[in-house]
Amino acid sequence: MKYVLVTGGVVSGLGKGVTASSIGVVLKACGLRITSIKIDPYLNTDAGTMSPFEHGEVFVLDDGGEVDLDLGNYERFLDIKLTRDNNITTGKIYQSVLEKERKGEYLGKTVQVVPHITNAIQDWIERVAAVPVDGKEGPADVCVIELGGTIGDIESMPFIEALGQFSYRVGAGNFCLVHVSLVPVLNVVGEQKTKPTQHSVRGLRGLGLTPNMLACRSTKELEENVKEKLSQFCHVPATNIFTLYDVSNIWHIPLLLRDQKAHGAILKVLNLESVAREPKLDEWVARATLYDTLQDKVRIAMVGKYTGLSDSYLSVLKALLHASVACRKKLVVDWVASTDLEDSTAKEAPDAYNTAWSLLKGADGVLVPGGFGDRGVKGKMMAAKYARENNIPYLGICLGMQLAVVDFARHVMNFPDADSAEFNPNTKTPCVIFMPEGSTTHMGGTMRLGSRRTFFEVTDCTSAKLYGDVKFVDERHRHRYEVNPDMVPAFENAGLQFVGKDETGKRMEIIEIPEHRFFVGVQFHPEFKSTPSKPSPLFVGLIAAACGQLDQVLRDGCDERAVVGKQMLGNGSSTTLVHENGHAKKQANGSTANGTYHANGKHC
Repeated sequence: MKYVLVTGGVVSGLGKGVTASSIGVVLKACGLRITSIKIDPYLNTDAGTMSPFEHGEVFVLDDGGEVDLDLGNYERFLDIKLTRDNNITTGKIYQSVLEKERKGEYLGKTVQVVPHITNAIQDWIERVAAVPVDGKEGPADVCVIELGGTIGDIESMPFIEALGQFSYRVGAGNFCLVHVSLVPVLNVVGEQKTKPTQHSVRGLRGLGLTPNMLACRSTKELEENVKEKLSQFCHVPATNIFTLYDVSNIWHIPLLLRDQKAHGAILKVLNLESVAREPKLDEWVARATLYDTLQDKVRIAMVGKYTGLSDSYLSVLKALLHASVACRKKLVVDWVASTDLEDSTAKEAPDAYNTAWSLLKGADGVLVPGGFGDRGVKGKMMAAKYARENNIPYLGICLGMQLAVVDFARHVMNFPDADSAEFNPNTKTPCVIFMPEGSTTHMGGTMRLGSRRTFFEVTDCTSAKLYGDVKFVDERHRHRYEVNPDMVPAFENAGLQFVGKDETGKRMEIIEIPEHRFFVGVQFHPEFKSTPSKPSPLFVGLIAAACGQLDQVLRDGCDERAVVGKQMLGNGSSTTLVHENGHAKKQANGSTANGTYHANGKHC
């Protein structure tokens, strides 16, 4: 097994996750199998209880792991399926060591950071790196490890020590360290400054890790004299210093690495030059180029409560982007804070209120994502009501679906006190109730999590057609509340269809309003399985409906062709969505009998 470690210096938020993902893409394009590990030095066991404002979105894996958003980058870029063990936290490591200590596995020794914690970190990396994540048998060729935070953070010290030991443990030729650092340009002098990177590398070397190459973040490409200076003071060959300058979209990052021969430098350090080929990135080139040439806009109003930080909805944004590129549209997201739509804001901040409603009314489609807590709930419900009454394409995810159900009960079925038990436990008309197996005392990992199966109850519905007329789909969940099954007959009599349910038929997974242009709500999170080459069908449905292409998409689905197929990138075709050989491949992970669709599997 070969290892590539990606560390960061100077400041956080430089894009280590995208850099690590892009390194994986380039190495994969060289014919190597890749796996990834993200190390988060915080004490939380996982990301599940962390506020999106604090740490960005919580990404959910097939096995129910609530992990750092960078694992979403890995899955989207590399087309792999990771597990909760691919996200290492300080909490997990200490928990595993303390459990062993309680069992007496250390034979009475004093348990210390060195060697017990550091050994546990190294053992964890070796164990997880050997687990295949690409659907093939046997371990991958290269494991890309990202160390969160920046060099010098006190909470990172055990991991840095462990990784220093690990580099000696696996031996020369099996370990490559890529250090991502900032090379700022001060407006006063207008030149690229190397001192921040010099100090960062000096700190890294002082902690026992020597970088093999530098990935320098800057607004523009590094000047040659700057490279030479960095090489001299950081003891890194100039050929191993790369610029990750600002680009129009992140799909250019793997191309920047390829163009600067980063793959050659990594392969040389890892002694893989004889088994790797030149990277084939035609699809990436075409996609990045296509994105830059799109002109026809589609406006989507994103109505949420965490709109102050875009990373809070990172996977939703990526899924919208994947779908808009598939539909040949330039995505414009209008951020609408749900609280700004509420009547209280009209009194307290009328300008914000008017702006929010203006954005909502000017959108081609409306998306209400998931969330927790009662802040902004009224505004989200107002957005669902506006989209329903004005025939505006609507996609509600998790809470966005539940609030659409509550709105329907209040304003179509005339139950003015209808509500979710999450926000009003004493409501006489509980449309949404707490799941019976949920925990009311513990928050972490107690929700309905991970990949679950949804069966289509109505075959002639928009959602089923978008997924390719399959019998069921597997999508990822993260919720504590669900639609009250006792009220389902009344809802359906009033015109709200529950077209998708779980295997018991008691959990409502997908709602639709048949007479509407596109009104879909889902209890699961389809954004977590969307990738650039395989956009989520429901997001494609929203974008297609918003720009008048839905009929074409649904026609393709009706005659058993793939609705979302390989994108015709860079060939000048005017076709929006295409399929392979004219027919859907109803095959997922080798199974064809049941006609299932796996959103993260090959489907065309």
